[in-house]
Amino acid sequence: MQADAWSPTSVLLTVDLVILTLREGRLCVLLVERGEDPFQGMPALPGGFLSHAGEEILDAAHRELSEETALTADCVHLEQLAVYGDSGRDPRGRVVSVAHLAIAPGLPDPVAGTDATDAAWVPAEAVLSGEAELAFDHRRIVTDGIERARTKLEFSALATAFCRETFSIAELQQVYEAVWGAELDTRNFYRKVQAAKGFIVPAGSGRRTTGGRPARLYRAGPKTVLFPPLIRPVPSTTEETTRGEEE
Repeated sequence: MQADAWSPTSVLLTVDLVILTLREGRLCVLLVERGEDPFQGMPALPGGFLSHAGEEILDAAHRELSEETALTADCVHLEQLAVYGDSGRDPRGRVVSVAHLAIAPGLPDPVAGTDATDAAWVPAEAVLSGEAELAFDHRRIVTDGIERARTKLEFSALATAFCRETFSIAELQQVYEAVWGAELDTRNFYRKVQAAKGFIVPAGSGRRTTGGRPARLYRAGPKTVLFPPLIRPVPSTTEETTRGEEE
C-alpha cells in the first residue's frame, strides 16, 4: 500500500526589529500600536512579512527599518538577533520571526507605518518589568535584544553606535549606565576606557562645553573588540531580590 505523498508544512516568515536608542539619558525601544488583528491596539515591535518570495531576509529588515525610522543601513548598527518559531506564538498560523537588533543615536520621534496606528519610544525598563504589555512574544524578543546589547558593551565597541560621530567620555559613560541600568564610578570608567586600546580615539582638537570645563571629544576607534573588556557591575543582592519579586 502506497504511503500518502508528503507535503511541506505551510510556514510564514516575518522580520521584527528591536530598535534601541538613548533619549534624555534613558534606554528606549521603539514600539508601534497595532492597527489590525491579531492584538489590535496593543504595542508591538515594528516589523512585518516578507514583501515577496524573493526578498532576502536582511533586505526585509532594512526595508522595515527604513519604513519605521527613515534610517538606512549606513547610519545604524543592524545585526540579526535570533529566530523565534514557537508553534503558538501567532494565532494566524505557524509564523517564524527573524528578529534583528538596530541601534542608532538620538533618533527622532517616530511616525507610524502603514499597518500601525501609532508609534512611540518606550523606556526599556517598562518592557523588561512587564509594565508595558506587548503583543505576541515581543517582550521576550525585546528582553533578548537588550541582553545582547548589554553583553556586547562589555566585549565590543557597540557603545559607540549609541553616540554621535564625536562624543565625550562622559557621554560614553551615559550610554553604559543607561544600557546596563547601573551607575558607574567616573574615574574608574575613564581609566578602563583609556586602557582599551583602539576603542576610542581623539577627535582632533575638538572640545564640547557642558557648563564646566570643556570636555575633550572622541570618535570610534579602529578596534571592534575591547581588550581588556569593560565588565558590567554585578547587581547587589537587594537589587536581584527586588527584580525577582517583580518578575
